[in-house]
Amino acid sequence: MATCPNGHPSGADDYCDVCGTQMAGGGSAASPTLQPPTQVAARSSAAEPCPVCQTPRAGQFCEVCGHDFNAPAGGQVHADLSVPAPGPPTRWEAIAGADRAYFNEVIAEGGPDAAAMAFPPYCPERSFAMAGRHVRIGRHSSSRGSDPEIDLSGPPQDPGVSHLHAVLMLRDDGGWDVVDPGSANGTRVNGRTLKINVPVPVKPGDRIHVGAWTVITIRENTP
Repeated sequence: MATCPNGHPSGADDYCDVCGTQMAGGGSAASPTLQPPTQVAARSSAAEPCPVCQTPRAGQFCEVCGHDFNAPAGGQVHADLSVPAPGPPTRWEAIAGADRAYFNEVIAEGGPDAAAMAFPPYCPERSFAMAGRHVRIGRHSSSRGSDPEIDLSGPPQDPGVSHLHAVLMLRDDGGWDVVDPGSANGTRVNGRTLKINVPVPVKPGDRIHVGAWTVITIRENTP
């Protein structure tokens, strides 16, 4: 069995069965290396960078810009996430505010930046409609192409909130799940820390804690 220039064993002596690279001595040296379509597809799926910002995939959502890797092929991240969902889901909303008790817990845990954090003296509640198939929680960033539906940029700005911190996902039954795609400081639902890329159901009254002091309360309005 031949070995390709990248070290893969190959049953073919013209192009590697694994990566599609031209085998040493296979074909004319003056000709370009043309890889069979099936081999190219295999290499692309193995790497799978984000089509928006090229960040390597770590879960369903890109941890930098929020692109949904499971969305239909050819869809843009902003288009996919802004399509309104019909019916009852538009009655849900997320109320963001500041939670002093949660902030005290974060400071007590003694993280590396705990000493530099301060609870905001004034933080009015903000309401965000939960419309569409996905509602991203995070902070706006023009350079990263991040424009979450629940934008916690402030003021005041919670220093512990990632650009893409968590995502609320609409289920087929009209309910919602929340998932943490890999935020720097984690996400809690009713005090329980979420596992990375594991959706957890949320219902009206549930409290989602992100960052150093932000709490997001889920509410369902009766039509």
